Amino acid sequence: MPIRRTATALLALLALSLAACAHRSGLPSADARHWADAQQMVLVTAADWDASGGELRRFDRSGDGWRQVGEAVPVTLGRNGSGWGLGLNPQRGDGPVKREGDGKAPAGVFAIGTAFGYADQATTGLRYQAMTTNDWCIDVPASNYYNKIIDRSTVKAPYLDQSSEPMRRDLHADGDQRYREGFVIEHNQSGTARQGGSCIFAHLWKAPGETTAGCTAMAPDSMDALLAWLDARRKPVFVLLPKAQYAALKRDWKLPEITASEGSP
Repeated sequence: MPIRRTATALLALLALSLAACAHRSGLPSADARHWADAQQMVLVTAADWDASGGELRRFDRSGDGWRQVGEAVPVTLGRNGSGWGLGLNPQRGDGPVKREGDGKAPAGVFAIGTAFGYADQATTGLRYQAMTTNDWCIDVPASNYYNKIIDRSTVKAPYLDQSSEPMRRDLHADGDQRYREGFVIEHNQSGTARQGGSCIFAHLWKAPGETTAGCTAMAPDSMDALLAWLDARRKPVFVLLPKAQYAALKRDWKLPEITASEGSP
């Protein structure tokens, strides 16, 4: 019996030692392994959960680290700030949680999906989809097409006529240009969280400082540079975090070092 207890104790010490070595060596946490192959990162930081604006930075992975590309640019977020979303990291409980219609931008780490716009084509390394008058993103939780962009001229199903999210806002919303350029942020990608939030994009802002219903919006020049830089082959990710959460998670999630922009608090 003493020998068995001694062996068990030794195995426990070995496990603790290996865990400590892994932590010291800077190996990615279990969460960070979900985006360990990402070679591009779009990073948005906000002052806190209630902030309706923030800064966007671009990073290229260089070896085991990240290198910033260009300068930080201003963005606007949800009118009610942000809350934990459903992305590549498990949804967390140390803050508000994103829900359908709450006016919050989803926080976390997300895959970047299809680029879209009003033009037939765009300068980008992402897959691009030209939107038509029949393309809508379905924001009705009861629909089987919840959180999907569909062509309503070819798909017939209940609840589609209740969606309030046309992708050609210029044709359906008095010439609105906000979706003239943008890309999908893969929040709640499968749509299985029926009240988890839908139709989350990066797109143009209507005016500087004007907030969104939960998307990330920016100036046209900023979007042009971002789309031209993004390359689907490099498995880009979109990260949005308040500054306190960024500081707390930076090491475990292997996030880049950032420096305050001129004029930032």
